[in-house]
Amino acid sequence: MDLPVMPPVKPMLAKAAATIPAGMHYEAKWDGYRALVFRDGDEVEITSRSANPLTRYFPELVDALRANLPPRCVLDGEIVVARGGRLDFDALQQRIHPADSRVRLLARTTPAEFVAFDVLALDDAALLDVPLQERRAALEEALRGAEPPVHLAPATRDVAVAREWFERFEGAGLDGVIAKRLTLPYRPDQRLMVKIKHERTADCVVAGVREHKSGPVVGSLLLGLHDDAGRLQHVGVCGAFSQARRRTLMEELTPLLMDSAEGHPWADWRSEAAQAAGRLPGGQSRWSGGKDLSWLPLRPERVCEVAYDHMQGDRFRHTAQFRRWREDRRPEECTYAQLEEVANYDLTEVLTGGTGGADGPVGADGYGRADGPG
Repeated sequence: MDLPVMPPVKPMLAKAAATIPAGMHYEAKWDGYRALVFRDGDEVEITSRSANPLTRYFPELVDALRANLPPRCVLDGEIVVARGGRLDFDALQQRIHPADSRVRLLARTTPAEFVAFDVLALDDAALLDVPLQERRAALEEALRGAEPPVHLAPATRDVAVAREWFERFEGAGLDGVIAKRLTLPYRPDQRLMVKIKHERTADCVVAGVREHKSGPVVGSLLLGLHDDAGRLQHVGVCGAFSQARRRTLMEELTPLLMDSAEGHPWADWRSEAAQAAGRLPGGQSRWSGGKDLSWLPLRPERVCEVAYDHMQGDRFRHTAQFRRWREDRRPEECTYAQLEEVANYDLTEVLTGGTGGADGPVGADGYGRADGPG
């Protein structure tokens, strides 16, 4: 492989913002694996956000990229898996498997797709210093005529359309909007883009604590919600505390520490059968990498309000953020029923720009092609 931009390269990143800024280039924020694709003739390499190799896990994408990309190029995008008309991150996670036979099976049963949203090199030219506006035009031309599972990410300059995407696309499994300056060069591993993600709040039972690696202080709080049968299910964790806050939290929670897990709703957390039957903390998987996932049981008597972006099945997709204690709420009131239900939205509509506004699909303002590659 001999390209003007060679691996390893880390993708350009985004910093969080509370609102969608005006006067920028907008794309949906995909919920998948960020990936850079390097193609030089028959050679195709796919690397992750951390510049680790992903190629072997997605053999069906390698074939599709050869069929749909220019002979020499470097693209930035997202690997996703869609099921039932929406993105399925759980299914995507299963694609990273050490056994080649399993990789081949999953390539057939849960095939992945690639959504391209930037280009770093084309033919013999490196485009890192080229403004986004020109890179986008080059990307559209490069993918003209491409077919699924390779897609061009819909884009718009209309902030009203971006706001509509933010509200509607979540129903297809997307988790926000990305905004970029039109003059932005491509700067690997720098946070120069802007991401706007959904944030909601929920009242959860604090039923356990993991100690921080620095010592006997709070590392994270284990959160629970009651299901329809009244069982307390582990829904996720909240963390990212300052060192001072870790100490004060442990002082606040020490009176609730149990001598053992006997009588605790998650007493059987080490049991594989119990893990399979419900949402319990601490189960090992290939994602945990052998980490110590043990935790200290607390009497499930305190309630806290946390902020979260969206759900993945019946749990928080990412680490929740602690907001405040809710002394006015009883633990039994913390149920899944309080969570906002997001209206379903067909992923096909996202990829074809079906909500481009009254004037037509994405691209009606002369920017972006919704009816091109897939």
